[in-house]
Amino acid sequence: MAERVLIVDDDPVHRRLMEGMVARFGYEPCTAEGGEAAVSLLLGSEGGRIDCVILDLVMPDLDGLGVLSRLREAGVSLPVIVQTAHGGIDNVVSAMRAGAVDFVVKPVGAERLQVSLRNALATRALESELKLLKRSRNGTLTFRDIVTRSPRMQSVLRTAEKAAASTIPVLIEGESGVGKELIARAIHGSGERRARPFVAVNCGAIPDNLVESILFGHEKGAFTGATERHTGKFVEASGGTLFLDEVGELPLPAQVKLLRAIQEGEVEPVGARKPVKVDVRLISATNRNLIEDVKQGRFREDLFYRLHVFPITVPPLRNRPEDIPDLVRHFLARFAAEEGKRIRSVSAEAVALLKAFSWPGNVRQLENAVFRAVVLAESDELGVNEFPQIASLVARPAAADAAPTEEAPALVAQDEAPLAIDLVEPPPAAPSPAPQMLSGAASLALLDEAGDVRPLDAIEADVIRFAIGHYRGQMSEVARRLGIGRSTLYRKLESLGLGGAEATKDRSGVASE
Repeated sequence: MAERVLIVDDDPVHRRLMEGMVARFGYEPCTAEGGEAAVSLLLGSEGGRIDCVILDLVMPDLDGLGVLSRLREAGVSLPVIVQTAHGGIDNVVSAMRAGAVDFVVKPVGAERLQVSLRNALATRALESELKLLKRSRNGTLTFRDIVTRSPRMQSVLRTAEKAAASTIPVLIEGESGVGKELIARAIHGSGERRARPFVAVNCGAIPDNLVESILFGHEKGAFTGATERHTGKFVEASGGTLFLDEVGELPLPAQVKLLRAIQEGEVEPVGARKPVKVDVRLISATNRNLIEDVKQGRFREDLFYRLHVFPITVPPLRNRPEDIPDLVRHFLARFAAEEGKRIRSVSAEAVALLKAFSWPGNVRQLENAVFRAVVLAESDELGVNEFPQIASLVARPAAADAAPTEEAPALVAQDEAPLAIDLVEPPPAAPSPAPQMLSGAASLALLDEAGDVRPLDAIEADVIRFAIGHYRGQMSEVARRLGIGRSTLYRKLESLGLGGAEATKDRSGVASE
């Protein structure tokens, strides 16, 4: 989905001109006839879908400076490009102090406006990404920081917001790379424990013999190599949130102790003489089918019901392609800054390519693809050439879909050979008044030896003869595959002079279904 640009101008002619230019640049324009209408839109439910504002400074109801002031009071942070017919330095200084990121003088040229929009959107994406990383590390990430425009994902976030208002155990389900930890951090950052620790543990990355020590802690000398006391992740997260990622990978002995920790609110460190009280908000995640694991005896049923109190299923990226453009821009802003490259945008063709891919690795795979593209890029825009692996994978299924099949013959042309239709397998040998086969292929000639198009009834006779041989004389199947009734098929056989053995065989019941 393209970035949405709000054009605020009381002049309808200039507003339409700006709308046309913005659309040509590949953005989605929307308009407001004045300052009050713009403020209502930006502070309403549609405001979250606006990415940039082009704001006229001089308007009759509420001028541009008034709009900027109202937005600042409401805490709305959007890049605003002001435009004015009067390029006085005082107006420019006032607008920039009020929060504008750039200004243009009417009538603005297309190239100047495009550069200004591109810079404003790139700066916003970078600022958003930096704020996101900072809040994620500080444990103050919220649901507003999650990049999505997908209705399915927004439904997931609304459900997660309800869980954040409670201490109910949450189980986040979804494929690897969909952003389960991001949801968990947003739940923590939106709840009452946001000022306390958020401790994440990848259960699948812990060796089996160290699971209990890492989760519940150990005393000094409890086992060989225990040279000092270790508190464990439960104690570290006490008062805050403990996130158990890939919880389905826990071995059965650790599952028993985890169940007791949840039930009793206490853990027993390895080698300790008495348990330690803990107070944690538990959020777990898995990419496995835990119900199936319970049936197979790989996961304890009682623990499953302790974790599966408030399940949240995150949809894979292939089911929310509308999120891909925004995610790409966020990743681009971060990696371009890290790599020191001035890459401003992604071409429409590249975005279309990325949306056409199925992304089995989900958001994590998309992130890595953008990283690689930034490293490969030699200009200020990412194009299709920067995603060669994705392009090859998208083209491969398309080529397979275009291959000839039994039900969908494909037109092919061969060098220095008659135009032919591939028929998958050769028909049975039969006399024909016209050329039938090309060597080495099952084909039906469309041109005769003189280079003229063959008569339609001759081509139709060859197709029917092939179908009868291919389906071994089962005339009901032949008629169904040709898309005609059996009585119509028999009439065609008689009119084309094919009403011999093929037809009588079915009528006598030898080959009938």
